[in-house]
Amino acid sequence: MSDMDEFLEMFFVECDELLEALSTGLRAMDSATGDVETVHSVFRAVHSMKGAAAAFGLSDLVTFAHRFETVLDELRSEKLDATQSVMVTLHRSSDFLSDLVTAARQSECADQARLKELLNELDDIIGHEDVSTEDEDEGIEFVPLTLDLTPLDGGTPLNTFQIIFSPDAELYRSGNDPVALLFSLQQLGETEVTIDHALVPLLRDWRAEETYLSWKVTLITDEPVGKVNEIFEFVADCAAIEISSFEQPIQNDFFEKNPVATVGSQEQKELANNPQNAEEHKSVELDENKSEKAAKTSNGPGGNANAAASIRVSLERVDKLMNMIGELVIKEAMLYQVIETAGLTNQPDVVSALDGIRQLAGDIQESVMSIRAQPLKLVFQRMHRIVREAADATGKKVRLDTIGENTEVDKTMIERLIDPLTHMIRNSVDHGLEDAVTRQRRGKALEGTITLSAAHRSGRVLIEVSDDGGGIDRERVRKIAEDRGLIAPGTQLSSSEIDSLLFLPGFSSKEQVSALSGRGVGLDVVRREIMSLGGRVMIQSTENKGTKFSITLPLTLAVLEGMLIQLGDQSMVLPITAVQETLRPSSSCLHYVGKTGKLLLNRGELIPIVDIACTFGIRDEPAPLEDGVLIVIENDSHRRAALFVDAIFDQRQVVIKSLEENYGKIPGVSAATILGDGNIALIIDPEEIIFASGMEHARNNLKIAAYG
Repeated sequence: MSDMDEFLEMFFVECDELLEALSTGLRAMDSATGDVETVHSVFRAVHSMKGAAAAFGLSDLVTFAHRFETVLDELRSEKLDATQSVMVTLHRSSDFLSDLVTAARQSECADQARLKELLNELDDIIGHEDVSTEDEDEGIEFVPLTLDLTPLDGGTPLNTFQIIFSPDAELYRSGNDPVALLFSLQQLGETEVTIDHALVPLLRDWRAEETYLSWKVTLITDEPVGKVNEIFEFVADCAAIEISSFEQPIQNDFFEKNPVATVGSQEQKELANNPQNAEEHKSVELDENKSEKAAKTSNGPGGNANAAASIRVSLERVDKLMNMIGELVIKEAMLYQVIETAGLTNQPDVVSALDGIRQLAGDIQESVMSIRAQPLKLVFQRMHRIVREAADATGKKVRLDTIGENTEVDKTMIERLIDPLTHMIRNSVDHGLEDAVTRQRRGKALEGTITLSAAHRSGRVLIEVSDDGGGIDRERVRKIAEDRGLIAPGTQLSSSEIDSLLFLPGFSSKEQVSALSGRGVGLDVVRREIMSLGGRVMIQSTENKGTKFSITLPLTLAVLEGMLIQLGDQSMVLPITAVQETLRPSSSCLHYVGKTGKLLLNRGELIPIVDIACTFGIRDEPAPLEDGVLIVIENDSHRRAALFVDAIFDQRQVVIKSLEENYGKIPGVSAATILGDGNIALIIDPEEIIFASGMEHARNNLKIAAYG
């Protein structure tokens, strides 16, 4: 990767952070939590993005950001009110700004028709005539290196300022251009610019990371000092800035953090009479400014010494480290196997050393997992746009509430969660929420509410998408499934099993194909994607109250805590999170249905017994139940099954290896792992086992009440 590619990648990372701040600020402006500082933060986000984009010649992004910030400037100066129509345009502009960044990242052309449309909307807000993209580019993107010093026409200048501008390296790293700032000064009046290159060293002493140039500007203008301050507002912490007035000392609070000397001060008079001292003073001030900047950087935002410093590390490096940790876990298991085979498990020193290695490997693994963990905030923020677009397409009024945005999941899950959540959000808007007339008839608010929440639950991540709509019409779902041949007519199904029909491929309750749905593709995609992440999807619905989709995910896709079990001559791993209890049943707890059906009476509930050795074809005939152990497992929707296994060996952490990437999909198996003896063991998928046993249960028309 070249230096320019590296800088460009840093720019896109910064854009993601700025877009996040922009989206958060606009939502705050929509609610009662917004204030003047919120408007300023939104303006700064767009302004910073424009300045950085100009350095890379991204003309469409610069043009649109400039017009966007013009509207925001009107808002922050209170010349414009944040009405509902204005906020709608701002949200749409924020979405399109994100599209422009994506297009630039992928080296694609932006949607010019959409660009023109939104530029016109922004112009309409501030009452300006439409400006062509070509004209806009002339004054924004390509800033001339030689400034036009034409004086203002008419009027008598009221103020004469002298500005000494000495940027440090951070200004350039943030994508700002000193020439653009000088160009902005020119717009205020007549300017005379001289460059100071006295600090430029000989070539042998030149260092690329240092800055040596500064500028002296004499400005004659009828604008107050506040306008000058606004130009340097976003670079005040990465440059030494001196502003002096030839008329009178400038009283201004903006540069309190970077004190400026005035001509009326005794210190400046002395400096003016002694040029050598003036040069020394300038050098000292520049060094002090850089020291202050370094202190701020080391102490974190705002100079808080307690704030944690951070660095950006390539995900590829983190993945490589995670793979090495996985191999370490495997080697630790192999070492234990060798020690056990050698009969050294009765040696306290050996056992103690092995336990120490195991503990250390676990601590390192948890540390690396925490590095990979990322908050869901970025994913949740994207869903606000999905809701806006879906609401526009359906003509419904919808509000999205988010809870637990800072809940962290494995980095590899972040991007893969976007599509499933998008399908679920669109499903809630299109199918779940009623139209305004129906909601009014049912006594509900005209604006529907969708709640997106996330939290950690029992070592897993729980994400819920709920709405206050009409709920699932199960009779209609059943009829559609029968008409489409997805189930046989008259099949006995429980409410949860009817709800599960929504996940079948080809199922759609829409008779007409629309931009959102009707093609039979949606929730089946959600289920497959979530299952590929090792997660599960459940549905809960109440008529006229609403529907809730729940997704549970593992904290990591790399390591699993599992129970090692024996099935015939094979060893397999069962995820420990699914295990409820283990037992050797008595004859009074066992019930038989037909020739092969077996049930376990456990805590007042009849649970299907599954001989998974037969399920996986390890043996042809079921083994006697008294010869093995039953493991009661439960899925996230609280359905249970009892797995018959020959023996339980151990509980240990195993490294997950994908089967689909290396072999293919196997029903009832989620992944594989390598054991300490070097053999491969399959990792059982409890959800599929429970689902299959439940369908068998339903086909036999079992009634719990019939068994008393």
